[in-house]
Amino acid sequence: MNPRGIFVSPTEFVSFAEARKRGSLSEEIATRDRSMDMSFGFILPNPDPILKRQGKDISVYRDMRSRASVGGPIRRRKAAVKALEWRVERGKASARVTRLCSDVLATYDMDRLLNEITDAVLFGYQPLELVWGPFNGATVPLEVIGKPQEWFFFDNAAQLRFRSRAQPLLGEELEPRKFLLARQEASYANPYGFPDLSMCFWADTFMRGGLKFWVTFTEKYGTPWLVGKQPRGTPGPEVNALLDKLEAMIQDAVAAIPDDSSIDILEVGDKGVSADLYERLLMYCRSEINIALLGQNQSTEASSNRASATAGLEVADTIRDGDSRLVCATINQLLRWMTDLHDGEQAPAPTFELFEEEDVNVTQAQRDETLKRAGVNFQPQYWKRVYKLQDGDIADAPPVVSTPAQAAPPVPVVEFAEGTSPAVPGETVSALSAGASPVFASWISELRSLIQAHRDPQRLQEELLEAFSELPTQELTELMALAFELAHLQGQDQAAREAAHG
Repeated sequence: MNPRGIFVSPTEFVSFAEARKRGSLSEEIATRDRSMDMSFGFILPNPDPILKRQGKDISVYRDMRSRASVGGPIRRRKAAVKALEWRVERGKASARVTRLCSDVLATYDMDRLLNEITDAVLFGYQPLELVWGPFNGATVPLEVIGKPQEWFFFDNAAQLRFRSRAQPLLGEELEPRKFLLARQEASYANPYGFPDLSMCFWADTFMRGGLKFWVTFTEKYGTPWLVGKQPRGTPGPEVNALLDKLEAMIQDAVAAIPDDSSIDILEVGDKGVSADLYERLLMYCRSEINIALLGQNQSTEASSNRASATAGLEVADTIRDGDSRLVCATINQLLRWMTDLHDGEQAPAPTFELFEEEDVNVTQAQRDETLKRAGVNFQPQYWKRVYKLQDGDIADAPPVVSTPAQAAPPVPVVEFAEGTSPAVPGETVSALSAGASPVFASWISELRSLIQAHRDPQRLQEELLEAFSELPTQELTELMALAFELAHLQGQDQAAREAAHG
C-alpha cells in the first residue's frame, strides 16, 4: 500500500491530498458559523440599515403608509397587480389536481390575497399561514392569512421562526407546509428581503419636517404684523395690556386702545423666495418617494409632458410585472404542496399565472365580419389564435346529413322581354374581364391563376387572404366576392364545355 494514497479499484489510484480536495469542493466553506462576524447568534437580525441605525423594528415602515405621499403610490402599485386576470395552467400536471387547484383558488378572496402577498415588496418579506381542511373529498388549504412581520424572525440557518409568548427569544419552529413566505430579493446575507419602503424613509422624514417648518413659516409671515406704539415711559402693565389687545386683534380684528397710542400694520417683503425653498424641498421629497415606489415620477409630476409620462408608464408596467412574478411564485408554492399531497412529490404541478386581458382589435374584427358576409369561412383555429379564445368557447357546427344523390331537374332558360339570348358563361367571363377597371383586370388575371391552382374552396380562401392581405377591408371584400363569382363562372363554363362534347 502506498502511504500517500490508496487504490480504490484495481486500475484507479487516489492520493490522500486529492481525496481531501474533493471533499472540500463538495462542502460549504463560507458559512455563518465560520465567519468572523461575531454578531451572528441563534437569531439572525434584520440587516436593514435604516432599522439598525434607528434601533426600531419593521413597524416603523407600517406607520409611513398612513401618509398620503407614501400611501398613494402604494395603492397605485397594488392596484396595478390586482387589475390583472388570473388562471391556472395545467402544463404536464394531471387533470384532477389542476381542477382541484382551480376550484380551491376560486374560493379565495383574490383581492385580499394579492394585497397581502404584495406587502412583501414593501416590507421585504410577508409570512402567510395556511389553514388546511377537507374540500370535495381532498385536504386543501381553505384559507391563506397574512400575518404581521414583527411576529417572525430568521434563525442562523435562515429558517423562519414564530416569536411566540411561550418562546419569545428562541421562537417556535414552523411545521412543514404551514406557512408560505413571500420575499423580495432575498439572499444568503439577507433572508429578510429588501423592503422598498426603506428607500422612502429619509424622504418621508424630511418631508414631514419640512412641512412642519413650512406651516410655522406661513403662520409667522403669512399674516401682517401689528405694531403698537405708546409714549416713552409708559408703565409695563399698560404695555402688556396693549400686547394682549394686539393678540386679540389678530384673531378678532377688533381692539380698543388709548387715544395716545397707535397701531401700524407692516407687510413683510420678499416672502415668496423663502416660501419657495420649503415648497421645493417638499416637491423633491415627494418625487423621491414616487421614484422609490413607482420607478418614475413622470406620471405624477405636473411638469412632465406626454412623452415623458408615456415612458414613465412603461417603467410602471415593468415594476407591475415584477410584483406579479413574486405573487405567482408564492401561489405556485401553494400549488406545489397540494400536488405533493395528492399526486406525489415527483408529479408535475400546475402553475398560477397573472395576465393582462388584451383588448380586441376593432379594426380586425370589422374586417373579419365583412369577409364573413362576403362568404369567407374561417376555421376555429383562426378564431382561437386571433381572439385568444379557449377550447369550448366556439360551438361546433352541426353535422351535415348526407342524402342520396338525385338527378337535378333541368334548369329552364329564362327569356327576358328584350328577347336577348342567354349569355354563354365563357363569354360572360370575358366580358367581365374586359369591362372591369384596370385594377380589377389585374386582380382577375391573378385570380385566374389562383383559381386554376386550387380547387378546394377553403384552400383558395387562405391563398387569397395571404396574397391580398395588404388591401383595405372594402377592397378585400370586393376582391373576395369577385373571386368566388369568377370561380363560379369558370365552373359553369367548364360544365357547359363538357356537356357540349358529350
